[in-house]
Amino acid sequence: MASNRAPAAWTSQPGRQERRTTAFPRRLTGLIGRLWHRPSPSLPPSPSATVFDAPELDCLRGVLAPEVLRAAVRRSAAIGVGADQVLIRCGAIDEDAYLHHLAAHCGIRIETFATLRRADCPLGDDQLHYAGRYGLVPILRDGGHDYVQIPTGLSARRISELALKYPDACAQLRLASRRDFDRFVVRHAGPAIAQDAAEGLPSRWPELSAAPAAVTRLRRPWRRAAWTLAWAMIFTLMPLLAIQLAGATLAIWFLLFNGLRLAGSFAPRIRTPPRPRLSDDHLPVYTVMVALYHEATSVAPLLRALEALDYPREKLDIKLVIEPDDPETREAIAALGPLPHVHVITAPDIGPRTKPKALNYALAFARGTFLAVFDAEDRPDPGQLRDALAVFGAGEEEIACAQASLCIDNSADGWLTRMFTAEYAGQFDVFLQGFCAFRMPLPLGGSSNHFRTALLREVGGWDAYNVTEDADLGFRLARFGYRSVMFASTTYEEAPARFKAWLRQRSRWMKGWMQTWLVHMRAPRELWRDAGPSGFFTLNIIVGGNVLTALVHPIMLAEILVPMTLRAFDSDAATFLASEFAGLHVATIATGYLSTVLIGLIGLKRRGLLRHAWVLALTPLYWVLLSLAAWRALIQLMRDPYRWEKTEHGLARHSRLRRSRPAQAPHARGAIAPAMARHR
Repeated sequence: MASNRAPAAWTSQPGRQERRTTAFPRRLTGLIGRLWHRPSPSLPPSPSATVFDAPELDCLRGVLAPEVLRAAVRRSAAIGVGADQVLIRCGAIDEDAYLHHLAAHCGIRIETFATLRRADCPLGDDQLHYAGRYGLVPILRDGGHDYVQIPTGLSARRISELALKYPDACAQLRLASRRDFDRFVVRHAGPAIAQDAAEGLPSRWPELSAAPAAVTRLRRPWRRAAWTLAWAMIFTLMPLLAIQLAGATLAIWFLLFNGLRLAGSFAPRIRTPPRPRLSDDHLPVYTVMVALYHEATSVAPLLRALEALDYPREKLDIKLVIEPDDPETREAIAALGPLPHVHVITAPDIGPRTKPKALNYALAFARGTFLAVFDAEDRPDPGQLRDALAVFGAGEEEIACAQASLCIDNSADGWLTRMFTAEYAGQFDVFLQGFCAFRMPLPLGGSSNHFRTALLREVGGWDAYNVTEDADLGFRLARFGYRSVMFASTTYEEAPARFKAWLRQRSRWMKGWMQTWLVHMRAPRELWRDAGPSGFFTLNIIVGGNVLTALVHPIMLAEILVPMTLRAFDSDAATFLASEFAGLHVATIATGYLSTVLIGLIGLKRRGLLRHAWVLALTPLYWVLLSLAAWRALIQLMRDPYRWEKTEHGLARHSRLRRSRPAQAPHARGAIAPAMARHR
């Protein structure tokens, strides 16, 4: 059972304040459950309910065709949400138009928040968006409380039943659209939410963030150890001996990294027993978040991929997060027409301009019990959300994150994309599968991560200052006592085909892995205590090893090649420069190359892509490029640690997925689409 507390070293920091700020919203949650979301068998149905069996549609009699209303009722019964939500999500009626019909039918006023002052809402900034997620917000009127209801789920049905049975009870009730409420929240509580998105993790647990104040604050034991080691090397050890010992240590670390990768690759894969398909009415609301920046060309294909998800549209909460200086992407979204199930959020211009900051801001508005993160170029398997739910429903409450496999789609664009394909196949289909079997912390990929939303919020969301927020979050979840697992689903991605774009992306990854290692190794004993030996060694050997092998590779290569070159000229310097550890370095380099080739071959075979295996012959050249990216990342870490070098998408010339997967119609419209088509 996972602990619901922060790691031991930081339990005192969130503490009482967090409990105090959530007390009032819990009372609101109870009110929502009593009034709007629980069935009310004692209330007699309205006369029209015998026709439509959905009182929330009484207000639309004569507005929409009876066949459309009946189709909405059938779908409502099938998926477990109000028939009003079915009509709104499929575009049969606008949300504002429905609210006005419902308000007129039930004798309830509409609240647009246009004249409402901030003082008229008794909730604090940190409580306001929390209450809005549940669709019920109190406001002060004439010395008392009114309640603004945002119809979601089955609440419109409960309101209709309440208005029929107890019309006087609706005097304190107002109706509002989700859009108007979100505007009110952004206008009044937006700065607080933005500040929390950028500084929430550093303020709650500074030792777990890569924020500037935390980076410059090294612990005294580390400073003492660093000075002791420096003086020992200067005055005690001979310089040549120090070099040799350092070379041996790095070589051993190098070998451990490749050995652990091979061990994970040959571990037996966990076979998850098939679970029965959940009926649509048992599915929870699922939030899907995508951070977009200069992605105008990717918007339409992305939304087609999200539309193809095998999940009721009425239970999808899609958040597209854009930046304030990106009007092109906003215009591209608007050009697609009304999207009732898509919420466009503008990330605040505060703190670092990074993807994790944007995701943190959108997290404040997420309504789903579960949450998935995708990238602009992603094409997930249509059944991925259901597959993730099967993992979460397997009974292990400590599973906080389920990671789908990533696969490169544009492999035929060049040798770099083919190498990327082999690398991803080895990483996600081989190596991480074994790590999952070992129950070790997973360095997550930046896409197709599926979370329990409550647990994601509990651990502080993403670190806005870490440029590989995914890897950091995987280890932070482990430190809080939670697990991340792989599951059998695939998301297809686009890899950069040009060297400059590849170098920028890989340098960002390397820099983020350096940040992750530095953050979690600030206090090694506490890391050991929180994440256990497996977490400690995974961080050092895998995350640290990824960076270290790339940094050390050219040095070891030089120690091997320089004496060989000098020996060709029969130089005495060859004997002088020949290292006693040259044999170890040769074995180290050879092991690294061979492990990369072997893991890549296994992954390509599992993907049915062995036709691209020839590219693995270029592994030595690819390792040189990885070293270049690592050294560039190290320099950038010292000069500009929070710079986010964005990868441009939409440049792929080939797509294996487009050839193999036919265009899919949305799953969410169900039986209502034909009925709507006949009455337009």
